[in-house]
Amino acid sequence: MMSWLSCFASALLIAGYCLCWLYSGNVKAAFAGAMTIWLFASIGLAIRPQMIGYLFWVPELSLIQLGRSRNPRWFFWLPVLFAIWINCHASFSLGLIVAGVYLFTSFCAFQSGSLVMPRWDPRCRRMLALSISLSAVALFLNPDGIRQILYPFDTFVHQPLGLSSVTEWQATSFTDPRGIALLAVLLCIFLLVAVRRFELFLDEFLLLAIGTWLALTHTRMLFVFGILAAPVLSRILSTFGVEYHAEKDRIWPNAVMIGTSLLVIFLAFPRAQSLEKQVRIASPVKAVEFLKANHLTGPMLNEYGYGGYLIWAAPEYPVFVDGRGDVFEWTGVLGEYVDWTTLQSAPNLMIQKYKIGFCLLTRNAPIARVLALLPNWKTVYSDDNSVIFARVAP
Repeated sequence: MMSWLSCFASALLIAGYCLCWLYSGNVKAAFAGAMTIWLFASIGLAIRPQMIGYLFWVPELSLIQLGRSRNPRWFFWLPVLFAIWINCHASFSLGLIVAGVYLFTSFCAFQSGSLVMPRWDPRCRRMLALSISLSAVALFLNPDGIRQILYPFDTFVHQPLGLSSVTEWQATSFTDPRGIALLAVLLCIFLLVAVRRFELFLDEFLLLAIGTWLALTHTRMLFVFGILAAPVLSRILSTFGVEYHAEKDRIWPNAVMIGTSLLVIFLAFPRAQSLEKQVRIASPVKAVEFLKANHLTGPMLNEYGYGGYLIWAAPEYPVFVDGRGDVFEWTGVLGEYVDWTTLQSAPNLMIQKYKIGFCLLTRNAPIARVLALLPNWKTVYSDDNSVIFARVAP
């Protein structure tokens, strides 16, 4: 799994570098763009399906850039991309919006100060419109039909609890270095445009606006902001005197740096012992060992954050809730669970409703202090990070 993460993170940064090079034609500016992507991607570099979704943003932007600057036939790879994308992650919906922004601005032709938009060639515009239409049709190539296409909209309309409770869906804090970096990148772009009279294209302005709004509204969308802002930043830097001359390159120093980087990656890659230590710190490893040794009878009510680990480590104990919050919110279980854990409902109501046999919680959970005081419940296990309460006969 760590190898999977390393490969996807590397693919994202290499693809991001290529995207920025397409926009700027300058390898130094492209490197700065790739580092911008890395900075904001650090909010979400994890072993999660969203990594696949974010990676698809880069080839989409690359295909659109290749189609409008080189050959419009590149656009017809977009339907293929979206047919795969919808089966991997819900971010396909934002990808379709981005394509729509390019189509909308392709009809514009104006200049207002440094904000400009040259009109696209009619043939190029028609081919983009056709490819977007085919991409919309390609979305139906999924096992759940229209429901899967509408899923991203359902998330924002019918899942308010998950959006308000999960930290990554909350607004970006400017105490986070990445929040400060967002302001710095925007300031850099607009100061260079204003002071040096560089041109900012309408499509770039709209994508920056969308990326900024998403990032300020939801912390996890800083990832998206980085991908949308990096090509714009690299193009502007390429006209700021950051020059590259291939004939001045030195092969051996470059080879030594690449070799050193590969060696550092090999040495820094976490060993099994390190990964196991991380798991022990963040997961109820010892508590699960206790469960298996003592054969507690369920049903089990578990800590939300423990769900994924328990599915893997103790499949014989079905979880009450896990990280797939949308599934549990649709049925109302997540709402009941949140009220229970935050002491907004009577502690006995939910455990009686679902006939809970034992609870596996974090040691510092507020509800854990209450359960210890309830009749017919006792602490049967406790360690530094987790505690188990079991129902006892009256």
